[in-house]
Amino acid sequence: MDASDARSAVAAFLANSTNPPTPRHRWLRRGRLDLVVAADAITAFICFLTASSILETHSRQNHTPLSPGAAFLVAAATSAPLLLRTRFPLMSWGFAALAIVGTTVLVRPDLLPTDTYLPTSVLVYGLCLYAVTVRCKVRIVVAAAVLTVVGAGFIDWGSFAGAFFLTTIPLLLGAVRLTLRHSERRLVEQERRHSGERALFEERQRIARELHDVVAHHMSVIAIQAEAAPYKTPAPPPELVESFAGIRTSALTGLAELRRVLGVLRTDRPDTGPQPSLADLGALLDSARGGGLTVTAATSGDPVGVPEGVDLSAYRILQEALSNAMRHAPGSQVEVSVTYRASHLELDIRNDAGRGNRADRAGETGDSDRMDKVGSGHGLIGMRERAAMLGGTLNASPTRDGGFRVFAILPLSANDDGDGA
Repeated sequence: MDASDARSAVAAFLANSTNPPTPRHRWLRRGRLDLVVAADAITAFICFLTASSILETHSRQNHTPLSPGAAFLVAAATSAPLLLRTRFPLMSWGFAALAIVGTTVLVRPDLLPTDTYLPTSVLVYGLCLYAVTVRCKVRIVVAAAVLTVVGAGFIDWGSFAGAFFLTTIPLLLGAVRLTLRHSERRLVEQERRHSGERALFEERQRIARELHDVVAHHMSVIAIQAEAAPYKTPAPPPELVESFAGIRTSALTGLAELRRVLGVLRTDRPDTGPQPSLADLGALLDSARGGGLTVTAATSGDPVGVPEGVDLSAYRILQEALSNAMRHAPGSQVEVSVTYRASHLELDIRNDAGRGNRADRAGETGDSDRMDKVGSGHGLIGMRERAAMLGGTLNASPTRDGGFRVFAILPLSANDDGDGA
């Protein structure tokens, strides 16, 4: 292994062992100045001066003077790791440990006030161990604590108990800091989630107001005018009366459905009202026939075991397909086929061109480019989204005779992807 490989291995180890730093609070930063880094630098300088003074004083008292260069190196080596504590906590701890071992080996015990350790080196080591506890992975923290206690016992067995006690202090402080940080993070996440939920609820309230003030008003007007229209003509034909009655019924049904949706939008509780299903297919087909379509329907297979979500989505797809036929091919003949398979549900809705040969089935204008724009309407997008939500497929395309076909496959379970037509 060459030098570059060694550097890469060390860099990977440090990257996988150290968590990214937590952003400082505002009061800990003054522009580009990090007050924690500044405090570490000041503390390191004080430790350097204190260590130099201790070494000089005790060497003079014991008449074994230590050279100024050696005192400078010892004081600097035991204090400098504190400068790396914020950016490289694991590296600073390693340097602090090596500094303590080197001081114990190189400096005579009679030059140290405690006969074993320099007090400033113990302080710097404890601060670096605290940084390791806060920033590093759990396995690294455990290894550092074990090495601290074992190393202290190896250097001086008499200091084993004291080292064990002193090691628990930065570990406990680090654990408390991590707990507080985790609580702060959870509080911020809860506030962010509540803020998003509040914004969503306000948006739903706005949509509900718009629907009530605009759509519901117009639908009410449609129902009233449809009820009054037959009386404006003396002896109206029965067909006309029946048509207006169908318009009024459809408007009232849509208004009731709209009010149910408004109730859901205006509350944060889930909708518990009954949802339509394929069991209501007859009423849906009758409504389409009342809108001028000639509808024939065929159902095959066993409907038992169809999930509620699939049943509701199938009903909405049929409803949208029939509505498109009424809008874009009035008076057309529509064939509806519902087939229950063992693994999926098939829907097939076909209609011819209807009166006026309106071939624009996707809600777009212009007959020349309908093949390019087919499927760009919101109704078809909604149908495709419903099918995709269930893991199924939906194909909507014009037919050769100028009509339109919608074919959907809806899996009965989440594991089935469905087969395209």
